[in-house]
Amino acid sequence: MTQAAIHIDQIPGYAIRRLQQIAVGIFHQEAQELGMTPVQYAVLQTVHNHPGTDQRTLAGLVALDTSNTASVVDRLEARGLITRQVSPQDRRVRLLALTPAGEDLLQAAIPCMQRAQQRILEPLSQTDQIEFMRLLNLLVSESKDFSRVPSDLGK
Repeated sequence: MTQAAIHIDQIPGYAIRRLQQIAVGIFHQEAQELGMTPVQYAVLQTVHNHPGTDQRTLAGLVALDTSNTASVVDRLEARGLITRQVSPQDRRVRLLALTPAGEDLLQAAIPCMQRAQQRILEPLSQTDQIEFMRLLNLLVSESKDFSRVPSDLGK
């Protein structure tokens, strides 16, 4: 029995993966002079929004596993962008904060990130952009339990 041809460009997972690749490529074009990845931007922005957060909480907020989060934080710390301070409540926990250089880089990255987001959605009308984001957020929120690293953002 011969199976029907499956056109992968009609499969949601394939289209989502391709859009992710496109989004990363656009971000790199916009932020190339800053030497920052989208994940590093997310970590800097989240630490800025939640100063004094610990690494495990940060991992949940940016939907990364803890080992990848540790690796990103290590690289940012080596660049002098993040500090880790021992928690006064639990000496095993390290609390994260942006350094002045981290704050400066984040402020420089925000316009790049905003331009990247505009470029990603540019093919859609304003109405379609709003509807796309509504549907995308619905899919993410309704499917988050299937993720290997569900996000704590919005909790």
